[in-house]
Formats: sequence, structure tokens, C-alpha cells
Amino acid sequence: MRQAGTYSGMVISGKTGPHLLPLARIKKIMKKSGEEVKMISGESPIVFSKACELFIKELTQRSWMVTIKGKTRTLSKEDVASAVLATDLFDFLLNLVSQSAPAPLHPKPPN
Repeated sequence: MRQAGTYSGMVISGKTGPHLLPLARIKKIMKKSGEEVKMISGESPIVFSKACELFIKELTQRSWMVTIKGKTRTLSKEDVASAVLATDLFDFLLNLVSQSAPAPLHPKPPN
């Protein structure tokens, strides 16, 4: 097994550590992703946990910017939808965003 080290600023020490998301749940989701997934290394859920943390952080920050521009102090579902619509990075979430979502404050430029 590898020595404990630093991965993206997070100290990895075997199966214990400061993980914000439950590793057992991540591993369960990974196993349910397809029949061809049989074995999962111990490090894989740790990497997925960090990736999920970064994704949540980025989406929250962009949604919060929409909230502030709307002069409110509570982040709402509509703010998240607007952030998704305004950011190319989140295009894979477009089908999850309601059709009744408001137009983004800063629409994407046409291609």
C-alpha cells in the first residue's frame, strides 16, 4: 500500500482522514454504476470524495454570486438554476434544471 501523502492539499492517511463525504456511500454508488465494476481500490473513493467537494464548492460559489446580484441573502433553487444556465462548465446539468428557471443574469454569448 502507498505511503500517506498529500493529494490536492488533503492529507490522505489510509481509510481515515478529514473526508467531508462518506466514503462508504461513494463506494456503494460506484459499485452500482454498472455490472462491469467489480473491484474498487481503497484510494478511488477518496479521489471521488475530493472531486465531489470541489464540484459542490464551485457550484455553490457561482450560485451565491447569482444570489448576491439578485440582492437577496438566501441561496435558492432558482439561483442554482441560473448559475447552471450561465456556465458552460455545468452544461451536463441542463437537463436537471427546470424549464421554468429564470434567465441567467449574464447569458452565455452565442457561439
